[in-house]
Amino acid sequence: MQNISKHFPGVTALDHVNFCIKKGEVHVLMGENGAGKSTLIKILTGIYKQDGGSIFFDGREFKPNNALEAQRAGISTIYQEISLIPQLTVAENVFIGREIKTKGVIDWKTTRDKSRELLKGLGLDIDVSRALGSYGTAIQQMTAIARAISIDAKLIVMDEPTSSLDEDEVNVLFGVIRKLKAQGISILFISHRLNEVFEISDKITILRDGQLIGEYDTNALTHEELISKMVGRDATSILEKHKDRKDRTFDEFIRAERITCGFKLRGLNIRIGKGEVVGLAGLLGSGRTEFARILFGVDRYDMGSITIDGKPVKFRVPRDGIKWGFAFCSEDRKMEGIIPHLSVKDNILIANLNKTSRFGILSKSRQNAIVDEYIQTLKIKTPSREQNIMNLSGGNQQKTILARWLCLKPRLVIMDEPTRGIDIGAKREIETLIRRMADDGISILFISSEFEELIRNCDRVEVIREGVNMKTLTGVDITEQNIIHSIAGAGTAGIEGDHD
Repeated sequence: MQNISKHFPGVTALDHVNFCIKKGEVHVLMGENGAGKSTLIKILTGIYKQDGGSIFFDGREFKPNNALEAQRAGISTIYQEISLIPQLTVAENVFIGREIKTKGVIDWKTTRDKSRELLKGLGLDIDVSRALGSYGTAIQQMTAIARAISIDAKLIVMDEPTSSLDEDEVNVLFGVIRKLKAQGISILFISHRLNEVFEISDKITILRDGQLIGEYDTNALTHEELISKMVGRDATSILEKHKDRKDRTFDEFIRAERITCGFKLRGLNIRIGKGEVVGLAGLLGSGRTEFARILFGVDRYDMGSITIDGKPVKFRVPRDGIKWGFAFCSEDRKMEGIIPHLSVKDNILIANLNKTSRFGILSKSRQNAIVDEYIQTLKIKTPSREQNIMNLSGGNQQKTILARWLCLKPRLVIMDEPTRGIDIGAKREIETLIRRMADDGISILFISSEFEELIRNCDRVEVIREGVNMKTLTGVDITEQNIIHSIAGAGTAGIEGDHD
């Protein structure tokens, strides 16, 4: 792929990016959110058309018009989100679109036999005549892998294929990858699990903000060097001091102990004090968002305990979290935050209708007073309270979501990537609001992929990796160097620097 460029309205997703993968090579594509990984893959597999640049596949110029053309050329893709049909059987999913036929009729026996054989090669001996949806996520992921392998592929793209697999299943998959590699099949692998990247790959290509940072031999990089190139800072030169930062003490508000959820969280411990800003640091897939969703009651957990003010609680639905004074600003603002076709007013009041009504009748004057108060307080830039929220900038959409929760007088605000996709001015305003909320006694759980944000805003940072605690950082120890060391598994031991 040479000089690949792709533009969306207001965004340059890829800027003259080069990428090359050899026959029989396991090549990892890495980068944080917005780096351009998904866009590059979608261009390669025919889902998007590039605005500039050329693709050459197996020695010839390659211009796929759709995913089917890419598949027929020998490119097979396994997506992180399982894209199979749960109502069909396992065997049907393996061969969907490529049904085995005899005299124009589907040969179900051969279909089942070949599906069973493929899955046994992945270490699974299951009933392939059962509906795929009757099995768990791991088996569904293995079915997607079996389908990809069943195609006579020259290149297999694996987008986070291990996200739903346990350690034994990952080892089986890696065994399959090594067999494919020995057969001359190339693997384009995407993962945020550093140990997997270093175990299975030959080369690593890093993207950042739509630009190529470089291509590296895997054995020529350390964990810390890789992270530094992804986030744009040199770990060896990050010696920023925070002499004005002081350790503060907070009365305990929330304690989560040994939280376990499948293989995403493996005994995570998090505590949050009253009025404390606690940051969660880690790469994508580390378990940050999974914990936030559990804490709010969106998802359930398998084991562990959560106490609030010393009392054990277990939320089953978000309504339970809201009753305890919890608020949640999701990382996916467009899909899980705003209600796009409603006004700013309606988006602010949607969780607060019962407090703006009497005997079931909404009070328009009371509603307008609340909305106007928060538009002014949070400096939401909108022509009027009736403006459709879709027409606001990302920063003002985010402030509208904050207003929705603040008018409920919350005790805890969970903020998952609250500054993603907003300009620098709006980012500073959001950070000012975070500090103001904390000063008012509201606790904040702050998730960000930008280490500088964690350093600026947090009283304490919990570094997590693959669902477990790596390090707790407080006061002057909250530095980019310490966060990077902890994510890489080195902790803060041996880090030089004056911590006056």
